[in-house]
Parts: sequence; C-alpha cells; structure tokens
Amino acid sequence: MRIGVPKEIKSDEYRVGLTPTAVREYVTHGHAVSVEAGAGLGAGYEDAAYVRAGAEIASDADAVFETADLIIKVKEPQKIEWARLEPRHILFTYLHLAPDPVQADGLLASGAAAIAYETVTDKAGGLPLLAPMSEVAGRIAVFSAAETLLKHNGGMGLLLCGVPGVPPARVCVLGGGVVGANAARMAAGLGAEVVVIERSVPRMRELDDIFMGRLRTRYSTLDAVEEEVLLADVVIGAVLTPGAAAPKLVRREHLKRMKTGSVLVDVSIDQGGCFETSHPTTHADPTYTIDGVVHYCVANMPGAAPRTSSEALVHATLPLGLALADHGLDALKLDRHLARGLNVLHGQITHPAVAHALGKPFSDPYAAWTQS
Repeated sequence: MRIGVPKEIKSDEYRVGLTPTAVREYVTHGHAVSVEAGAGLGAGYEDAAYVRAGAEIASDADAVFETADLIIKVKEPQKIEWARLEPRHILFTYLHLAPDPVQADGLLASGAAAIAYETVTDKAGGLPLLAPMSEVAGRIAVFSAAETLLKHNGGMGLLLCGVPGVPPARVCVLGGGVVGANAARMAAGLGAEVVVIERSVPRMRELDDIFMGRLRTRYSTLDAVEEEVLLADVVIGAVLTPGAAAPKLVRREHLKRMKTGSVLVDVSIDQGGCFETSHPTTHADPTYTIDGVVHYCVANMPGAAPRTSSEALVHATLPLGLALADHGLDALKLDRHLARGLNVLHGQITHPAVAHALGKPFSDPYAAWTQS
C-alpha cells in the first residue's frame, strides 16, 4: 500500500504523523511512503532523515494525496485537505467530529474512510491512541496555567507553587482520567493544593493510592463542582465522553462568582469544551478573559512539544497503522478495537456517539462493508 504523510497545516501545529523511525517500519513491511517536503521539520525531523528511512519526498500536499491510499496525520483535516480526499482513501488521524459538523459533512462528501485515533479502544476499555496526547496535554495544562496566573499574562499574579509562608495556588481538576491524573501529578509535584473531581469511585480509590494523600478527591456532583470551582485559582477541564461532545460543567453564571484573575484551562476543547464560555484558541493567541476569568483553550496543546508528542503518538499508532497498511479496511474486521475507530465510511457516520452528537443517522460499519 502507498502511505502518505502530509504536513500539518492547522495553526501552530508542528507534530507529524510518522517519524523517520516509523517510516522505516512501513517500508520494511513492503509499503511505499510519501512524505510532504518539510512535514517533519517542526518536530526536528529533516527530509533527509525520511529519505534514509526509505521514504519519497513529495513536493506538496497535492502530490501526497494523489498517490497515497492511506493518509496518516495528526490533527483533523482542514477544509483544503478534506477536499483532496477520495473514496479510495483511508484517513487515520484525530478527528473530534462531535463538535465539528462542518468537518463531518466534508468527510461524508468525500466518500473516504475516516478512522479516528480518539475512538479506537483496547481490551481494558481504554483509549490507547488518545492516551499519549492526553498525558502530554495534562502536563502542559499545568505549565500553561502557571504562566497564565502571572499578572502580565492576565492572571491574578499568583505563583502556582507559593513560597515559604505564602500558600500555593488551589487547583481543581475536573475529571480523573489520563488528562486529569497527569495534570494532578504535575500540579501536586509543583506544590499546588489539588482537588480532583471524579464520578468513578474506583478511580478515586486509585488516585488516592497513587498520590498517597498529596491531593483530595471529591465525587462529582453539581454541588461539588460549584464549591470547588468557586474556591479555585485554577480549574483544569479534563472530562471526556468518547466520541461525544464534552459536558458543560462550568456555566457562565459561575464566572462572576469566581476569583478575579483565576484561570480556566479547557483540555476538553477538542470535544467542544467543558466550560460553557470556552471557544478554541491557538498557541499564538492562547487566552481571553470573560467576567475577570482568564480562559486558556488551545485546541492542540501537545503541539507545543512536537518532538515529544510525535514520538509518543507514533509509538501508539504504529501497530494499528501497519495493520491498515497490510490489510486495508479488512484490518477492522480482524480487530474490533480498531473498528471502533471508524467514524465515517461510504458517506455514512459509523460511530454511534458521533452520530448522536451530530444528529445524523448511524450506519452499522459491518453492514456498510458489505457494500464494498
């Protein structure tokens, strides 16, 4: 199969779908890989490294899409990219379709098969292709919050870790999954006072065991969220419903009662955000303020660390990408966990949560395959 790796074109996105090391694996499996010129430069990988790994360097994105059967990316395709897709293509990338009906319509019109990293599952019920970026995003969220708290960045002028005799910041983490646990780890490690709000009692027990009293957990209720948000200096939104839009846990009316200069970091922004007042921002212009509360809602937080993020992502995606390259869409029939990543096929939505979020009919992927 021919594999195509276009350069990411979303604002301030420097990650790349395949590293040279991964390219070598595909080539060893007998596949041809075409990488757009300069695709890896933002993450520190020169074209020459891809050539040494066995890839061809394509002059532009058009050349990549024209020759490739399997397109491997990082971020959701932009308008100019979904216009390049054809029914013969398999797209393997993050999609986050639930809050993005325009992208969904573009993919449906293309006729291509679109497999979303964020809805692929594993035997333990986890999201193995989302996890590495969730780890990065959770850690970056704390660094970003600490910077945003500083006065010149619009915050209240509070040092996250405090100093002797002066208390540290109070950090509320909404959600105790991969993002939340990594955010809590970084915040507690820096000396902040941390509370994690979580609705799974077994998960709260795990967090208590992991952190050995270095943070508090609270069961997620409307009262608990409101109480902790109003007390917090930093709120990190880290909730996820696979394939669906994120629930809105912090409402506009809460903001007027929060501390002036407090910070909201919405890591759930790719799925529509878990704060009612959230809208996507970029690394170039990451924050805005509503009712005295500073919002940090960068939609590609891991893009700030493209070298680390690209390597971590490729480690997770490589086995499944190779399966798609080796078997095409038949790989989904062989692996039900990979099949759960299929969001679009033959102009139909093939993931139930995505279909529900978009208000579109759901097509059973096994039924859709019989049409091919």
